[in-house]
Amino acid sequence: MEFDEWEPVYEAILRDFGYDRAGDERGRDLLASLLETAFDPAGLSKIRGATVAVAGAGPSLETERALERARAADAIVAASTAVDTLASHGIDVDCMVTDLDKNPDTVVALTERGVPVAVHAHGDNLEAIRRVVPDCDVSHVLPTTQATPRGPVRNYGGFTDGDRAAFLADHLDAASLTFVGWDFDDPAVDPVKARKLEWAERLLYWLESRRDERFAILDGRRDAIDTDAIPVAEP
Repeated sequence: MEFDEWEPVYEAILRDFGYDRAGDERGRDLLASLLETAFDPAGLSKIRGATVAVAGAGPSLETERALERARAADAIVAASTAVDTLASHGIDVDCMVTDLDKNPDTVVALTERGVPVAVHAHGDNLEAIRRVVPDCDVSHVLPTTQATPRGPVRNYGGFTDGDRAAFLADHLDAASLTFVGWDFDDPAVDPVKARKLEWAERLLYWLESRRDERFAILDGRRDAIDTDAIPVAEP
């Protein structure tokens, strides 16, 4: 994903939520300032050509079917607290994707164990960046932004932790993506989170069209997805 492809979608997200692009840029620059070195995503070579489970943190992740699918994958890229859920069932992840809104101890512990963590900077998590990143082994921090990439901070596409995990796996040339722990219609989430899940759904629809792949997680949902803000080619 090149930034010029991502930028129009990013601008649509900013408009929808009323977010400040300058705030995202401040987060990006703060994160960059804390990293003398950063993880090279080429170190995730295990993902290239692999079947990758993209684990969301929804309640369905605890089902036996989801856990078995995670175990069967060649590699796992997991969002936020999905890492802890999987660990509680004896399943290790290959990469964590997070904006540091939850489980900071997991973030630090993974980097210390040599597991890369894609730490995302935006306008609302500057304090979390200041608090958590200095405690990490920064050689295993993969810094990301949804704004213009700069220095060590990359932009692979995506908005929520979960869909950013999918875009990262795509960037790393995963052969196929399977989705576990994704609950687009979770009634427990607040209205803002529900809107973010709508965007995650749109972005996955865009990603599958770019990959010429059909994600089972979208089966039965595609016709209702608002695609006005994403550049999906007509069939």
